[in-house]
Amino acid sequence: MSTVATWPSQAEAWLDNKGKGAWIVAMVLGFIFFWPVGLALLAYMIWSKRMFNKSCGHRTHRARHARSDYGFRSSGNTAFDAYKAETLHRLEEEQDSFKAFLDRLRDAKDKSEFDQFMDDRARKASELQEPENNKEDA
Repeated sequence: MSTVATWPSQAEAWLDNKGKGAWIVAMVLGFIFFWPVGLALLAYMIWSKRMFNKSCGHRTHRARHARSDYGFRSSGNTAFDAYKAETLHRLEEEQDSFKAFLDRLRDAKDKSEFDQFMDDRARKASELQEPENNKEDA
C-alpha cells in the first residue's frame, strides 16, 4: 500500500526536477497513448500552477539554497557551527532588544499624544466654562 501511495509523489518530484518541459512531454504522451491521462495531467498542471511558473525545478532549487543559506545545515566544522549558532543567537537577542525599544518608543509617543489630547480637551472645556461664569457675574 505504501508503494502505491508514494509512486505518484516520486513521479511528481522527478518531473519537477526535470522542469516544465518534462511535464509537457508527459502530458503529450498521455494524450497520445490514452487521452484521459493527458487530460488529467493538463488539469493537474493548471490546478497546481505548474503551467504558469517559469520552471518547476527552479522552485525546488531555490528552496534548497534558502535552507543552506540560513544555517539549517551543518558545515561539518564544529568550531564554525558553534560560532554561527552564537552569532545567530546574539543577532536574535539584538533584534528582540530593538523590537522592545521600538515598542517603548511607540508607547511613549502614544502617551504623549494622549496627554496632549487630554490637555487640549481640558483647555477647551475651561474656555467654554469661563464665558458662562462671566455671564453669571454680570
